[in-house]
Amino acid sequence: METLNIEFIDVGEDFLTAKMPVTPKVHQPDGVLHGGASVALAESVGSAASYIFLDTKDFVIRGIEISANHLKSIKEGDVFAKAIFIHKGRTTQLWNIHITDAQDNLISLVKLTTIALAKKNS
Repeated sequence: METLNIEFIDVGEDFLTAKMPVTPKVHQPDGVLHGGASVALAESVGSAASYIFLDTKDFVIRGIEISANHLKSIKEGDVFAKAIFIHKGRTTQLWNIHITDAQDNLISLVKLTTIALAKKNS
């Protein structure tokens, strides 16, 4: 998260939002936001949301599947990823993550599945 300058900026009853600057650090060779950086942002916010909204005293959270549709390119500014539960199961959780620009244009639409695994006793 430090490498990509991802910062959590808002949390609500069922969502978490993070912000990431779009700079040459996260560009593809042609100067637009790299899809991999968008996916890293989405998994960061979705996994963190799982930690916030689930019982992590007895469980660890892991991402098990992610898919992304990149709909619009962006060269500079900030992007915002908002993770919202689609399904909040005891074992698996499904997140819908919209990545938008400052004008609320949809940049990427990401679906993340996380799993809650019982912590092993040491």
